[in-house]
Amino acid sequence: MTLPTIWFCVIAFFWAGYLFLEGFDFGVGMLLPVLARDNTERRVMVNTIGPVWDGNEVWVIVAGGAMFAAFPGWYASLFSAAYLPLLLLLLALIGRGVAFEYRGKVDSDRWRRTWDRVIVAGSWIPPLGVGLILATTVLGLPLDAEGNRVGSAFAAFRWDTLLGAVAVAAFSITHGAAFLALKTTGELRERARTLALRMLPLAMVPVVAFLAVVQWREGTLWTLLAFGISALAAVVAWLKLRADRDGQAFAALGVVIAGAAVTMFGSLFPNVLPSTLDAANTLTIADTASSPYTLTVMTWVAVFGAPAVLIYQGWTYWVFRKRIGTQHIPAVHAP
Repeated sequence: MTLPTIWFCVIAFFWAGYLFLEGFDFGVGMLLPVLARDNTERRVMVNTIGPVWDGNEVWVIVAGGAMFAAFPGWYASLFSAAYLPLLLLLLALIGRGVAFEYRGKVDSDRWRRTWDRVIVAGSWIPPLGVGLILATTVLGLPLDAEGNRVGSAFAAFRWDTLLGAVAVAAFSITHGAAFLALKTTGELRERARTLALRMLPLAMVPVVAFLAVVQWREGTLWTLLAFGISALAAVVAWLKLRADRDGQAFAALGVVIAGAAVTMFGSLFPNVLPSTLDAANTLTIADTASSPYTLTVMTWVAVFGAPAVLIYQGWTYWVFRKRIGTQHIPAVHAP
């Protein structure tokens, strides 16, 4: 296996990790006005992701950075063509991070409601943007011979890419509900588990539809197998939720994401950005890869750096593994 192929797989892994970790993270924010009945329950929901949300966001930074360093042609063509959703995504992430830090700074219901709205908006926009960007890189753009987008800034907005955006957002809601069922206690946990049970079949409709489009257009036999594993894992997750096995259900949802990532990037390989205008203009791994020296240096950095980051993040999740409930929330205190 060549270094460009290895880094293509590494980038696919980073995107899958981001969808898994930040997916439930976004889902919690999206469900803030749905599941919480008062400010105490909202604080419980925020606290479930409080120690980990910023670490989860690192995955998209690493994915984008790896694309820039390993495949600059892929990075330039995709991100310049999807500039509008990417800009909205970044603004939403900034506002969401500020809201987490500021919502408890003033003891005022109006203050908290304002920042809660920012959290909700900042949790809805990024999964839609990420879904659109990933769908675009898998399903393609109208590219000329130079790798430049042909058409308006809205060329990435098509029914099939919008379906990918809806699929990621819908799954994030379900993923967030399953995470809350795993991390909370009492009535909040029961509401989260009930919602996850109801939402999972609905959320899988756009997910299966999008993966079916990818499989039909570019898929192979082994990506069809990954597609089937993803769908089967969704059934297992629903059965585990029904059996009150929150941890196993959450793990099964992780398999759904892994299977979907393999289906998407496996169908894309060896391309990185298909051209819907002319197949001859499609960008491939070989066309867009950096020099062997650059990829070699990146590989050595990743060999030593990636395990340290993974161990640290895993340790963080282990430290904050216990469930929390309203009884763990102290009285409101603000300077």
